[in-house]
Amino acid sequence: MPEETNSIDYVMEKASGPHFSGLRLDGMLSSPPSSSTASPSHRSASASDSNAPKQPFVIGVSGGTASGKTTVCDMIIQQLHDHRVVLVNQDSFYRGLTAEESKRVHEYNFDHPDAFDTEQLLDCVQKMRSGHSYQVPIYDFKSHRRCSDSFRQVNASDVIILEGILVFHDQRVRNLMNMKIFVDTDADVRLARRIRRDTVERGRDINSVLEQYAKFVKPAFDDFVLPSKKYADVIIPRGGDNHVAIDLIVQHIHTKLGQHDLCKIYPNVHVIQSTFQIRGMHTLIRDKEISKHDFVFYSDRLIRLVVEHGLGHLPFTEKQVVTPTGSVYTGVDFCKKLCGVSIVRSGESMENALRACCKGIKIGKLLIHRDGDNGKQISCFQLMQLIYEKLPKDISERHVLLLDPVLATGNSANQAIEILIQKGVPESHIIFLNLISAPEGIHCVCKRFPSLKIVTSEIDVALNEEFRVIPGMGEFGDRYFGTDD
Repeated sequence: MPEETNSIDYVMEKASGPHFSGLRLDGMLSSPPSSSTASPSHRSASASDSNAPKQPFVIGVSGGTASGKTTVCDMIIQQLHDHRVVLVNQDSFYRGLTAEESKRVHEYNFDHPDAFDTEQLLDCVQKMRSGHSYQVPIYDFKSHRRCSDSFRQVNASDVIILEGILVFHDQRVRNLMNMKIFVDTDADVRLARRIRRDTVERGRDINSVLEQYAKFVKPAFDDFVLPSKKYADVIIPRGGDNHVAIDLIVQHIHTKLGQHDLCKIYPNVHVIQSTFQIRGMHTLIRDKEISKHDFVFYSDRLIRLVVEHGLGHLPFTEKQVVTPTGSVYTGVDFCKKLCGVSIVRSGESMENALRACCKGIKIGKLLIHRDGDNGKQISCFQLMQLIYEKLPKDISERHVLLLDPVLATGNSANQAIEILIQKGVPESHIIFLNLISAPEGIHCVCKRFPSLKIVTSEIDVALNEEFRVIPGMGEFGDRYFGTDD
């Protein structure tokens, strides 16, 4: 026993290094799957997935001419100094004027959507989102043509900022953005900035600037730019002078960059924040040599953390109490109508943690038989058979914590969720708790039930050809209840 304790302490201490578990950091594997758990073809696919670049966070910044968009972008870039950030200007994608158009340049509307090569802009963003570099054209504002012999090489990055007056105009471009910012600045301020910029930087006289503003810029703003404001996630008044707004945006970007890619796709997926303790406990319970006693002990600790995190997603009401000092403390009151439902048998391992957190909670059970589950997304009643069901009679009035430590294919989970919904439980009242999740299972559940929440402690790499989670932790129920011999 002392030797076991020393080895456990050693593992916990070694867990204080950088965290590369599963896909939590740039999709990198901590170690390749062993030959006994994955086929060569799957190992090759997993390795290539692990080396694939993480999809960058794309920010769109729009607003009227000279509203301060570039200033906002520069401030965001400065505060994201620990990440690779690239700025792509929509102005670079102006179409070059023909000889005939150049002769009548004062009649050309540079603020109309047709003035831009949106197809090339779309191609640029799509390729950069895939981790490829791109040669961005260079536009000469004096000759109104692109430089034919030079480009700006833009490499793969963590954050792509797409800036321009009409970057929200095309829905295809908008759909590639993770965040959309509209810089809202007073029209008089924008006009003054426009005059100064076009006369000093672009070599134009003030009369032509004013004529162009009245004839093209202002009408285009009213017709195209201002209506696109409704697509913005964040509106920044006063542009670069609004330091509070920019600080909040940068904090949000930092949070998103630290998330698993699936959390960006499905905002209802929540992975508890990883710490060295959590990583150490995962290291222990994933070790095939660990004793049953230690497996249960550290599994219970992790389950308790997942349950507590899941409870944090329940609705609360404000409540005031009087403390022993006679002072009033304003806090919150717990959700009263709550129950747990475990998917037998592995889900029963999570019941004690739920009872420890919620005194007197009712817990129902579902036993679902998988008859030849081949891992594909199947109908709830195809190959899945409900063997046993025992649920609270008033479950339709309760929030439900669905318990299953491993989310693999998602087929059993979908069957259980479907049963709860048939019993009258609103989809948004279901929180699915598990220790580890496979990406395939998350896709399967979230695509079918986008309103429920999934709370997990780690997202693993994938399923192997036997539809087991990799790297995983084996048959959790057998290991927890001691029936794996």
